[in-house]
Amino acid sequence: MSAQALGLARTFLFVPADRPERHARALASGAGAVIVDLEDAVAPERKAAAREALPGGFAALPAADRARLLLRINAPGTPWHADDLALVARLAAARAIAGVVLPKTESADQLARLAEAAGPEAVLVPLIESAAGLAALDAIAAAPQVLRLAFGHLDFQADLGMACDAQEAELVPVRLALVLASRRANLAAPIDGIATDWRDAERFAAEAARARRGGFGAKLCIHPAQVAPVHAALGPGAEELAWARRVVEAVALAGGGVVNLDGRMVDAPVVRLAQRLLALDAQAPPG
Repeated sequence: MSAQALGLARTFLFVPADRPERHARALASGAGAVIVDLEDAVAPERKAAAREALPGGFAALPAADRARLLLRINAPGTPWHADDLALVARLAAARAIAGVVLPKTESADQLARLAEAAGPEAVLVPLIESAAGLAALDAIAAAPQVLRLAFGHLDFQADLGMACDAQEAELVPVRLALVLASRRANLAAPIDGIATDWRDAERFAAEAARARRGGFGAKLCIHPAQVAPVHAALGPGAEELAWARRVVEAVALAGGGVVNLDGRMVDAPVVRLAQRLLALDAQAPPG
């Protein structure tokens, strides 16, 4: 999977790093990308063993699966970060992962050190989870090798002492800031945070729909059951696709330039939107 395909992925599924039997199942879930998690999902006393087991486990996976793998390491400043960077270098050299998710990202310097370990081929996904990360958003988004921004909304609330309800209205400005910073840096649309109760389908559907309305292009998932609903919610509907095809066909028949479709002007921004919708629909596998 190319960086472009990861940029179109709608679902990023977490799986614990110390549960290797789940890695292949996660990759078979249809998720656009799988994030093997060395941070929150692994207890401190198990991190070293998980780290040691990953290279062999990843080597056994098909190349196409490794191209959809991201590794979430432990945050800068933790006791495990240096060892995680060494693991990243080892995995990247073996082309065992596509990139790295950095939690608690708060500066471009942190990403520069990670890029040095990961090498030039790896993509980076900074998680914005603090006031400091939000303050440095444009520098983070503009850092080399950054593919997309991701929002860790639960840690962000904890950092600021917030207590949001299900609507999370207080986080609307923060989510907009991620969308705007992504656009200014010409990144793919950002990735929204997890839904903690994967069994609450109604709330999960509402969160996914909110993410799309707000300009997010993907969502972090914690269970395979979330993959298909998110993929559907964040993708274009049948009416949107029919409109997009008509736009592209009308412009092609006119030989380019501005055309009139159903009494409405179709100019370059409209054509770009239509092309993006068709590209999202063409993404395979689902996820």
